[in-house]
Amino acid sequence: MESDSVMVPLPLIPIPIESNYRACTIPYRFPSDNPRKATPTEISWIDLFSNSIPSFKERAESDTSVPDAPVRAEKFAERYAEILEDLKKDPESHGGPPDCILLCRIRELILRELGFRDIFKKVKDEENAKAISLFPEVVRLSDEIEDEGKRIESLVRGIFAGNIFDLGSAQLAEVFSKDGMSFLASCQNLVPRPWVIDDLDNFQARWLKKPWKKAVIFVDNSGADIILGILPFAREMLRQGMQVVLAANELPSINDVTYTELAEILSKLKDENGQLLGVDISNLLIANSGNDLPVIDLSRVSQEVAYLSTDADLVILEGMGRGIETNLYAQFKCDSLKIGMVKHPEVAQFLGGRLYDCVIKYNEVQS
Repeated sequence: MESDSVMVPLPLIPIPIESNYRACTIPYRFPSDNPRKATPTEISWIDLFSNSIPSFKERAESDTSVPDAPVRAEKFAERYAEILEDLKKDPESHGGPPDCILLCRIRELILRELGFRDIFKKVKDEENAKAISLFPEVVRLSDEIEDEGKRIESLVRGIFAGNIFDLGSAQLAEVFSKDGMSFLASCQNLVPRPWVIDDLDNFQARWLKKPWKKAVIFVDNSGADIILGILPFAREMLRQGMQVVLAANELPSINDVTYTELAEILSKLKDENGQLLGVDISNLLIANSGNDLPVIDLSRVSQEVAYLSTDADLVILEGMGRGIETNLYAQFKCDSLKIGMVKHPEVAQFLGGRLYDCVIKYNEVQS
């Protein structure tokens, strides 16, 4: 169910790609492990995906665009649970050994085979509408910060606060269903610095010294994440004369924003002069990344994103799926920023941090 178009490697990855790039951050197994026996790490991650089945099943049951949704949702839950159990018994089954990309891919394939195209559509639409109404106020508060360094820090904190809106995390899906999320309260309530990986000062200093010419940002969730986190951050970059490419998924996956949804959001946020609250956006491009998962393997992106990235001097991977569970240690030919919130206990444990800790990893390439 991947994109029909030909996928190519992101040109910012050093070659040869085989020896210079590995998408998945957390090794589930090592070469010395028995290939026929699931490792403790594989088992704990399979359990994590298994624990998310009820919330996915609930979303699928209420998908009014699918006939017999409750029956099909039950089939999804049974089939996915069966495959996860198979992988525990034999990690080489179903295209294994498993990693976070395979476990996500299998879940998406089962949903799509059963006719579920976008089970989070209703909640995405509701959250987008809410976030759009808050956008002017969030931007106004940011614009009022005269000190540029403090404004950058505030925008980064906004990305973390927005990134909480993640329905792929079982705990957050539960919190969300109870009382929604308050963006401004989330900004205030981030865990205190230093964060588990905290390169904010270096990133800030580099930006203040000399802004980049062109940033490619691989974006994550709908709602507060894209609208109140990423867009005010991208708007600041545009205001300082940078070009910005926002690369979003081709197909829906969890509550991640797609490139068509992102185009719709922007058309609602633009004023009558085609500006984003007074900032010209002719240097802002929305691109289809070719991806259809909540994680990303950058050795397989759309030709459009590959072409638009060739002259970028900053690549940003935002969100736990794209910037932490995959690509955290990826090296690029240009500067890179991996930014997201830790929303799985297993990731917190791997990093030696706290649940809801923040990651901002900045790598500067010496030119």
